[in-house]
Amino acid sequence: MSEYQRLFLVTGSTMRHTPALQRAVAIAEATGAALHITVFIEDFDFMGLISGSGKFRETCQQENQKWLKDEADLIRGSGIKVSTEVLVTRNALQEILRHVEEMQPDLVIKDVQHESALKRVFITPLDWHLLRECPVALHLVSEVRCPLPRVIVAAVDPSHPETQITGINDRIIQAANGLAMQCSAELHLLYAYDLSLTHISDAGAGAVTMPGFSSDVRRSLHKSFMALANHYGVPPERQHFIAGPPTKAMADFAAHNRADVIVMGNAHRKGLDKLVGSTTEHVLYQVPCNVFAIQGQADQ
Repeated sequence: MSEYQRLFLVTGSTMRHTPALQRAVAIAEATGAALHITVFIEDFDFMGLISGSGKFRETCQQENQKWLKDEADLIRGSGIKVSTEVLVTRNALQEILRHVEEMQPDLVIKDVQHESALKRVFITPLDWHLLRECPVALHLVSEVRCPLPRVIVAAVDPSHPETQITGINDRIIQAANGLAMQCSAELHLLYAYDLSLTHISDAGAGAVTMPGFSSDVRRSLHKSFMALANHYGVPPERQHFIAGPPTKAMADFAAHNRADVIVMGNAHRKGLDKLVGSTTEHVLYQVPCNVFAIQGQADQ
């Protein structure tokens, strides 16, 4: 039996044949999962400044209902069980989370909503909110070279296990492997380590001044990474241990290896770093592939 029984596609009022829709349909067809599609129309309160705004909302809702009905009929032609809904709301995040709680989908799929860096300074993007709060796996899609992913990368971090959310690396690999098996894709394991951060974290013990410190730390991290990879049977040619700041290293790896999906935890460690934006949130805008985030289920 497939791991996926129910998929939830989140889309907007101006979106039509988007990458997320293509990916959702492909996964549903491959796994036999039921697909529920909700078009969320954000109902802004214009304080009566725009004449006929109520009529505009009604027209927008009707157009989306018609498009969605026609699209659902085409999808059903592929043997997929699909249900649809058009919802006008003033709080898309709250409604998405309410739907997730009621539906209990195995996977939420959504197009990446690209926001400028300046806008992100003042307004937390909806995608970031979902990364932090969505209680089930979340697949944020920016492009699809193939309807189904062909190269899936589990991004892990075996360093400093005492500060990690318990079992997060295992959950990342299991989720990536489950997706790879259902999509007949390659599973790769990636650890992008940044020794400069390791130096800072260990500086209090004076280790940074010891000869050969960097080499010793690298060997220790590599050993931990290989143990994790071998435990899950990832072959050596699909184990990638690379140096550099995580976001840039992952971006370079994804570009050079035509990775389709990077699977990450929505938070990897305990503590205050989660408040300033996780690596996963920054990867969303800088890595040229799609993100699949799983809930940390933290020991908070």
